[in-house]
Amino acid sequence: MLSKETRYCAGCGVPIQTEDPQRSGYVPPEALEREHLVCRRCHRIRHYNEVGKTERTADDFRTVLQELTTQEALVVHIVDIFDLEGSWIPELSRYIGDNPLLLVANKVDLLPQSVRPEKIERWLAQFVKGRKTDPVDIVLCSVKMNLNVERVVEKIEEYRNGRDVYIVGATNVGKSSFINRLLQQYGDGEGDEITTSYYPGTTLDAIRIPLDDNREIVDTPGIVNEDRLSERVSPDELRLIVPKTVIHPKVYQLNDGQTLFFGGLGRLDFKRGPRQPFVCYMAKDLYIHRTKTERADSLYAEHVGKMLSPPFEKGTLPPMWKQSFHVRGEKTDIVISGLGWVTCRGDAAELDVYAPKGITVSLRPALI
Repeated sequence: MLSKETRYCAGCGVPIQTEDPQRSGYVPPEALEREHLVCRRCHRIRHYNEVGKTERTADDFRTVLQELTTQEALVVHIVDIFDLEGSWIPELSRYIGDNPLLLVANKVDLLPQSVRPEKIERWLAQFVKGRKTDPVDIVLCSVKMNLNVERVVEKIEEYRNGRDVYIVGATNVGKSSFINRLLQQYGDGEGDEITTSYYPGTTLDAIRIPLDDNREIVDTPGIVNEDRLSERVSPDELRLIVPKTVIHPKVYQLNDGQTLFFGGLGRLDFKRGPRQPFVCYMAKDLYIHRTKTERADSLYAEHVGKMLSPPFEKGTLPPMWKQSFHVRGEKTDIVISGLGWVTCRGDAAELDVYAPKGITVSLRPALI
């Protein structure tokens, strides 16, 4: 049974219930006596690194954002600089209306230190220009390294003007970790901590944190962008494709007729063009294999799930589909959403790029 007054999990925001252990929000009845309630799912994520299934869908997460259409608030959109395309909410302008938007690019600690922050900010400004959003400011930070988090807080105070603050973003961009940084500095209880994990969909409902002026910070559930690989792989596979430390680019000098495999999750065929470097920005644990294009199909059929992994098992992802690109004139990133990118320096190159069907592959001006 529920307690007389509905209570909510401090970790993921769902209503607490004691009736069905298979549904989200379950706690044993005796746990209702605790001041800080954490559901069984959050407890297992925190202490055993288990990832429990949830009955929520991508549409359920978007429904929570509908609240923004009727609120006056500062909207803080947190994106993952390593997976910008995959972590961008393309329909965000539909939800925020006239509310001001503060763009926060997290995980800048993953980029090589040679890349100047000012250059990244200018690049980001160009990125958002054509996406029907006009942020009041752009801030780079690393929640993990506690880099520039205080600056983000200062910008929130500067732009919220006494309004509520809604923290929005795709899954796995570090929203809940950012909220926990705030709670460490401004919280009033040891039990105040939001559940975080590598796997998408940890926060299930909006979590509300009161501010001193009777306003609140609202941590919304991460939006599921199903066109990126981080939503399609298992938790163990995810750990191999999400970088944990600074990305060290791997350079491959390719002749036309050569292919790069990115584990078994992606493939780049250099069809035609002069010999040139292809620079891979991906997690260091991801195995990259070079071969001749004429052997690529048979190699994949024989070794996917083995030498070419992740995936750890053949047939766990949709079949590969091909997209063709012609790069010419400027340094260009070929982005596989949720996996990383390959930089081509712009010497006329004809490319075929493969990814599991439904995963977005795109071109953009080079970030680095």
